[in-house]
Amino acid sequence: MAKRDDLSGKVVWITGASSGLGKALAQECALQGAQVVLTARRLDELEKVRVSLLNPDQHISVCADITDESQVRRAYEQVLQQKGRIDWLINNAGLSQRALIADTAMLTERAIMEVDYFSQVFLTKTVLPAFLKQKSGRIAFVSSVAGLLGTQYRASYSAAKAAIHMWANSLRAEVADQGVDVSVIFPGFVKTNVSFNALNGEGQAQGHQDEAIENGLEADEFARIAVKALLAGDEYIVVGGRKEKLGVLVSRISPKTLYKMIRKARVK
Repeated sequence: MAKRDDLSGKVVWITGASSGLGKALAQECALQGAQVVLTARRLDELEKVRVSLLNPDQHISVCADITDESQVRRAYEQVLQQKGRIDWLINNAGLSQRALIADTAMLTERAIMEVDYFSQVFLTKTVLPAFLKQKSGRIAFVSSVAGLLGTQYRASYSAAKAAIHMWANSLRAEVADQGVDVSVIFPGFVKTNVSFNALNGEGQAQGHQDEAIENGLEADEFARIAVKALLAGDEYIVVGGRKEKLGVLVSRISPKTLYKMIRKARVK
């Protein structure tokens, strides 16, 4: 295991920070002494989060749609202008799905891949030269247990989350000897508004909560576990209940058994 990191005074940039996992991660990083950069599309929501953090004046809100490359470039310039550096980048912004493959339009397939894969690739590639120049930093990606297992109603989401995991693995291998660390976090079911915003087959928000999500981990508990693992230098971080952890374990030991388990699983 790598030497334990310390967030005191470090600049941590978190996308999708206006609610859910991003908000919880921001709160935990602030508790650990970080200067947090909050990014999402709605400035008013970001500001609500910022003022709720410990030492709110040392954090900043930077509004951007992460699927818009020009907005991402401007956001990056703004972060450097106001903070001077970035120590951690947490690619958290994401979009889920609740639809069978047969009912999912290609427009929806592409929308999910755009948010959950391409936008994270672009932001990381934008920040990477600065990390390489300073020969330090940690890049974290919030994937999903769904990206390790693949379940009903989440085909596009599972595929995108698996894609960013593999891209992160390649990135880690390429920058390992240049002082830049890469971690991937795989949340299981966590109580957030992800179900409300998940896209149906036509690309519209589902608008209601899932039973599995409602019975999941609290977001602040997820953040506490995830940030502790990041500080410890962990690269592969599964955060979830017993069922999700069992599924990940079985996926490594016996994929055939896993596939049988998934067919019977209640995931919606």
